[in-house]
Amino acid sequence: MSSTVPIAAGPFEASWDSLRGYQCPEWFRDAKFGIWAHWGPQCVPMVGDWYARHMYVPGHPQYDHHCRVYGHPSKFGYKDIIELWKAEQFDPEGLMDLYQRAGATYFVAQAVHHDNFDNWDSKHHRWNSVNCGPRRNITRLWQDAAARRGMKFGVSEHLGASYSWWRQNKLSDPDGLHKGVPYDASDPQWADLYHDNADEPGNAGWYTATERWHPRWLARMMDLVDQHQPDLLYSDGGVPFGQYGLDLIAHLYNTSVKLHGSNQAVYNQKDTNPEVYSVGVLDIERGQLKEAAKEPWQTDTCVGGWYFDSRQKYKTPTHVIQMLVDNVAKNGNLLLNLTQMPDGHLDDQCLFILEKLAAWFAANGEGIYGTRPWVKVGEGTAQAEGGAFKENPIPYTSEDFRFTAKGDTVYAFAMKYPDTRQLAVRSLAKDQGCTIQAVKLLGCDADIVWEQADRALVARLPEAMVAPCVPCLAVTLA
Repeated sequence: MSSTVPIAAGPFEASWDSLRGYQCPEWFRDAKFGIWAHWGPQCVPMVGDWYARHMYVPGHPQYDHHCRVYGHPSKFGYKDIIELWKAEQFDPEGLMDLYQRAGATYFVAQAVHHDNFDNWDSKHHRWNSVNCGPRRNITRLWQDAAARRGMKFGVSEHLGASYSWWRQNKLSDPDGLHKGVPYDASDPQWADLYHDNADEPGNAGWYTATERWHPRWLARMMDLVDQHQPDLLYSDGGVPFGQYGLDLIAHLYNTSVKLHGSNQAVYNQKDTNPEVYSVGVLDIERGQLKEAAKEPWQTDTCVGGWYFDSRQKYKTPTHVIQMLVDNVAKNGNLLLNLTQMPDGHLDDQCLFILEKLAAWFAANGEGIYGTRPWVKVGEGTAQAEGGAFKENPIPYTSEDFRFTAKGDTVYAFAMKYPDTRQLAVRSLAKDQGCTIQAVKLLGCDADIVWEQADRALVARLPEAMVAPCVPCLAVTLA
């Protein structure tokens, strides 16, 4: 079905052929590291992801949690969870200071998740953060804080999947005290939050085929773009709903052209088909690529779960930094979510991760920002598995390196700090045909001892570590 919503005038037409002329802006290629606030009402129970769905699934741990803490979902539903989200300690200015110090050059705010709750002053949906819950324009507050620090600003939308994702809220318990009692979502007065999706088939795909949902989705997304004119828009899935999705992308790009004179916007989506991802920038959720990509791409991941979960184990700072370096060597970026608590603040573990990132970037940022892949991704046998949801820590050794380049400088990142304090980089040996003019250790003011031997560049690291992990040699070639 074709969309009838007018899109902004400009060089991009809402067609595959036109949008495949997309060129990724240089700011994104240079930025390398962003931070994401995947934050909304689903953080309130503090038991993890997809709460709005699982609280309506008998037998699921989040259903049990909900019944025991809040009451049965026929009496206390997700609409009531929304009103518990107050964001009392939300300090976007303070948080953005932390994020910028930790190395982020762009910031992404969750605008709407599958829970059908808009974190902006939505013109088309009363269930939004201005009317409910915090009663503040969360997206605008994030955007203003990023702008004051010169950071690029993006928004994520997870709304496309909401219609089929939330079918369970129309059901009832199959047994027990409340057997057969409809959940609160069955009440038609709440249909604009819970969807009129009772007829949605149980095997519906990620994006519903129910056409009445498609223009509703587009109207809200166009409103989001018009109000916030983001530098980046992320869809949680492939391009949604055929022509409707193409209309949104063209509108995003043409809006950017009108603002900047050329398109400076990035559209992230997750379909790995080159015919699809060529209209924007491929995003790989919680995973990496095995090899360097010709075009820029992005990993999105989180330190723990997507929403705050008091039981969740977090990534270590070293794991985060290793993912970042591996991505950048392969022409990718890393977008990292920090799990905010319901009141808006970060727990001590998140603050610790940010502290270590800040120290590492202060020493090694030169080898990350504005770089491009070298002729080789790296050396050593330890490799990322490749693909989404494959991000377990990699058992790097002191023989594993990743490379980036800028001008006549190659940056060699040692993926594991050597116990012997000696690095041997085979790819920069004399027998590789390169001549080295200078070698320095990023973050270290003093000269280091180095030699370009026939079979390796050998460098001696100082007694004291200059950064928490993953040291980097800046090697100037003749």
